[in-house]
Amino acid sequence: MPDVVSGRARYRRILRFAAWHLGTTWWYEILLPIIGLRRITERTRTARMRRFARKFRVLAVALGGLMIKLGQFMSSRLDVLPPEITKELEDLQDEVPAAPFAAIRDLAEAELGVPLDQVFATIDQTPIAAASLGQAYRATLTQHDAADVGFDAAVIKVQRPGIGAIIDVDLAALRKVGGWLSRVGLVSRRVDAPAVVEEFAQTSLEEIDYLQEAANAERFAAIFAGDDRVSVPAVAWERTTRRVLTLEDVTAIKITDTDALRAAGIEPAQVAPVFAEIMFDQLFLHGFFHADPHPGNIFVTPAPAGYEGHSWALTFVDFGMMGEVPTSLRSTLRGLVIAAASRDGKGMVKAMQEVGVLLPSADTVELERVMTTLFARFGGMGFAELRELDPRQFQQFAVEFGDVILSLPFQLPENFLLIIRAVSLTSGVSSSLDAAYNLWDTVEPYAEQLIRDEGGNLASDLGRQAIDSVGVLWRMPSRLDAVLTQVEDGTLPLTAPKLERAVARLEGTGRRLVSTGVFAALIIAGAVVRADDSGLGFWLMILSGLPLAHALSGGRRGR
Repeated sequence: MPDVVSGRARYRRILRFAAWHLGTTWWYEILLPIIGLRRITERTRTARMRRFARKFRVLAVALGGLMIKLGQFMSSRLDVLPPEITKELEDLQDEVPAAPFAAIRDLAEAELGVPLDQVFATIDQTPIAAASLGQAYRATLTQHDAADVGFDAAVIKVQRPGIGAIIDVDLAALRKVGGWLSRVGLVSRRVDAPAVVEEFAQTSLEEIDYLQEAANAERFAAIFAGDDRVSVPAVAWERTTRRVLTLEDVTAIKITDTDALRAAGIEPAQVAPVFAEIMFDQLFLHGFFHADPHPGNIFVTPAPAGYEGHSWALTFVDFGMMGEVPTSLRSTLRGLVIAAASRDGKGMVKAMQEVGVLLPSADTVELERVMTTLFARFGGMGFAELRELDPRQFQQFAVEFGDVILSLPFQLPENFLLIIRAVSLTSGVSSSLDAAYNLWDTVEPYAEQLIRDEGGNLASDLGRQAIDSVGVLWRMPSRLDAVLTQVEDGTLPLTAPKLERAVARLEGTGRRLVSTGVFAALIIAGAVVRADDSGLGFWLMILSGLPLAHALSGGRRGR
């Protein structure tokens, strides 16, 4: 049960926890290597990371408030935190003891300006959900209100009393810790800590603004107004404020309840592709998407008897966490396509840096080396070939290059994080409905359309690169002749990494190094590795977007 502590005591407790673990990290990661005890640092690192995660979990459960949300946020930041931490926190549930209904009633009546029994005909005082930021109850609207809004069964969401002050304290403490981390080189080279704190703060503040959630629900409903496969609860605006939200009760069959689906005459394997298609409509077509599509937020609602349209609908709820696909994402993808099409490793890395995925301190040479090796090993293979490969080949790649990938200073911007979260949850739900379903068969048509939309700009940019390439090709014979002369004379200076990359580029001439097979290799490798190493598996899946872009652009040029 969360501790009841004053704001000052709460602030100090958070800072004490952070200061102790920062001091421990300084001792092991900086001081011991300096005095020649690096082996102790490396031998104890995994255990220390897990111990930190376990202690943070205890702190989060004890304090509640934003600490539980922070733990969940940390578990999703595979780009900036080691898997020892993210794995320990991945099942941290936002479930806390309910606040007394009397306190909830007082807050709701103060917000609505009238006694609850004048607004609702009935209210079930037992919450259907009690989270760190708010609680939800089932209720029935009065006949007057029901006639106005068109429904009588409702769900009321009410913020936990005092949560605003708790959030202010928690954010103040986290901003202080972020400032400390920004002055530690070991951390600042890996992540912009103050920016991550502000990202978390923005997400949290939006989540407790119920007016924003109501607006999100209506915007989502408007987007799918003509699609009978999608249903959204209506909002009772007259009974909604920043801290109280009244929605239509649309409870139906939980999307992953396969037994209930079959009992209703709905085949789960038919739900999977429809769900994935609707999620990718949001991402690729509408640019506004539900960023938390876990099974508790999606119902399957059978159509009324005699309805001639789709026999069931996917009903989405909880619109507190929504994402948008910004125009910058499209331009960045275009840059990645151009770089991949011309095998321009530097251009590809530059595009990643422009969108903020790679921090300026990234060793881009190492990233290019990893990608080149990956293409050389798995390039040109189709799905069937990849499925027949011994999984140990992927494990071998993980062992060889895992440290390089995980040491690169990646940091996903908020939009990328939400997109990846949405895709990951979509994949998980779809797989639970149909183990044989291949999510990427749904992704590919949308990616092709995205590239077609950018066709004009892509052609002109490729044209400019072609002109540059003419100059390179014009100078190439004389340069090759000079190199061969040095080889014959035995005077060619050799530096192993550069030679490996040069040979890889020469051998790659005339072949598409990036192909659908490489994309599939990354996806399968990520899936295989993720079970043992969620951090590396995550980044293998992220990197798959690069060969996918190349494969699609190559296919378009071939038509």
